[in-house]
Amino acid sequence: MQSYPNRLSEVLGKGLMSCYLIFGDEPQQKLESIEVIRQTARQQGFDERQSLVADAGFNWNHLIEATLTLSLFTSRQLIELELPTGKPGAEGAKVLQSLADKPNPDVLLLIHGGRIGKDVQNTKWFKSLEKNGLYVPCYPLEGKQLSGWINDRMRRHGLQPTPELIGLLCDYCEGNLLAARQEIEKLTLLYPKGIISLEQAEQALVDQSRFNVFQLVDVLLAGDAQRAVKMLYRLESEGVEPTIVLWALVREWQTLSTLRFASGQGQSLNQLFNAQRIWSNRQGLYHSALQRLNSHHLEVLQTRLARLDKALKQSSLARPYVELCHLCLLFVPMPLDALELDYG
Repeated sequence: MQSYPNRLSEVLGKGLMSCYLIFGDEPQQKLESIEVIRQTARQQGFDERQSLVADAGFNWNHLIEATLTLSLFTSRQLIELELPTGKPGAEGAKVLQSLADKPNPDVLLLIHGGRIGKDVQNTKWFKSLEKNGLYVPCYPLEGKQLSGWINDRMRRHGLQPTPELIGLLCDYCEGNLLAARQEIEKLTLLYPKGIISLEQAEQALVDQSRFNVFQLVDVLLAGDAQRAVKMLYRLESEGVEPTIVLWALVREWQTLSTLRFASGQGQSLNQLFNAQRIWSNRQGLYHSALQRLNSHHLEVLQTRLARLDKALKQSSLARPYVELCHLCLLFVPMPLDALELDYG
């Protein structure tokens, strides 16, 4: 069974399951999901809690022993297992499979870690645990989901959200729900009556939006120039190496070029997506990009990417993010291919 963080409390209200799988790269939702499971478990008599980390040197016998050993003072326990890589290895998979096959009503298992792909979700151990448990993916919120989260959080804190305030918080805290929570709590302290003007909010809030190169790529595929420029500014301010951004751009150019050439030869895009391991949730982005970018656009990008790569290796650029911005806009595409950049 699968649910999302905003529905977790509702699902928990219907009763506890034997196992909870909390995975994703959005820390605020993960922390809140884990905490609400802990609280519910305590209310249901799971008074003892053990925490284990399955790192490279982890002895899986420790997990087996933990499920078999109960305290003298309690008969039910919550065992939290962190899987940093999301992959338990062959030995760990066997142990988790055995726990899934023989669930203990006095042991509640909570497994958490970073973002996982379909390869992990399709493993036997994961499917077995999910069958009698709950999988909660915690991914960064965007668009309407982010607006809804901020609207709900503001109301919970007694604030009166308006479309303008929600839009401002989205802009300032996109990609950083922890910062959004902190900013909302700050507004609650500054304006306890809950009524805030846009001007007051602008003075109180701090731009804490955070992004990574993978989010940047998705925005470029969608053709959103304004968000792409904002993301680049944040990546530069956070000290992300230009070579990392360039690597992401080159990788997407290679994928788009492969798709463009193969589709021109009459191959099915659906088959190409499978071959390139492009999952269904991102296929729409590639459809959009391929409708905008023709062979000429991709040839221009190839030339410019190669020139920037050479310039970075020679350390001849004072502001490499200016050139990266130029390249990103060519993905949109904007008519900049005739504009020469000074690499001297």
